[in-house]
Amino acid sequence: MLRTKLFELPKFMETHKTSLVILLFILIFAVIHSGGAALRLKAEALIGPRLWRLCFVALSLPSATILISYFLAHRYDGVRLWNFQGNNFVLVIVWILTAISFLFLYPATYNLLEIPSVLKPTVRIYGTGIMRITRHPQAFGQIIWCFAHTLWIGTSFTLITSIGLILHHLFAIWHGDRRLYLRFGEEFRKFKEETSIIPFMAIIEGRQKFKVKEFFKFSQLGILIAIGVLWWSHRYINIAVKTFNSSFLSEFFN
Repeated sequence: MLRTKLFELPKFMETHKTSLVILLFILIFAVIHSGGAALRLKAEALIGPRLWRLCFVALSLPSATILISYFLAHRYDGVRLWNFQGNNFVLVIVWILTAISFLFLYPATYNLLEIPSVLKPTVRIYGTGIMRITRHPQAFGQIIWCFAHTLWIGTSFTLITSIGLILHHLFAIWHGDRRLYLRFGEEFRKFKEETSIIPFMAIIEGRQKFKVKEFFKFSQLGILIAIGVLWWSHRYINIAVKTFNSSFLSEFFN
């Protein structure tokens, strides 16, 4: 029995080796992203918030680009677990969930000029808009995105990728709360009491109020436009995949 399993190991590795690679990429991205967030206070004290933001983006953006590119190139690897492609009802559900996920992933609470350090990057506690629904919108946006795309693609590679991404964001929930508490103390404790991790829970329990007018803002319009552009750009995924597969990165990782 043991000998049989040992003989099957090379076959398993050949089938799922790209799944192991994507998990490594997720781990690297998580270390850069969460590690960078943990170092922010000390780093800003040493080199200033603008330079630290540029350093953080210089590491985070390439790692995210490689992760996304590798995912797109290998999304149909592994074993096909189910196939709902061609089912128009499932397609509509996937697009609706994807649109909702982007509203959570990009909650329009950022000052866009702070991302490239045009304005001084500042850590704040946001208590309006989607934060009334959940204080960790990006985590739940990622979970919804993972569910939708795993449902549509249906491969073991996509399922493993989704599990890795969700585990990273579950850690980020704990890590984010801890960092904000250490930085803001009583202000964050009060914010935590008025919000919830699980979407809508604080509203249901009466600790928070949902205000629709807070979602009617210019930045939210930008997110809606971005969703439309992403929907339109899906037709060019195969071109992006061919470009990645013909690059030195694909040869290196394989």
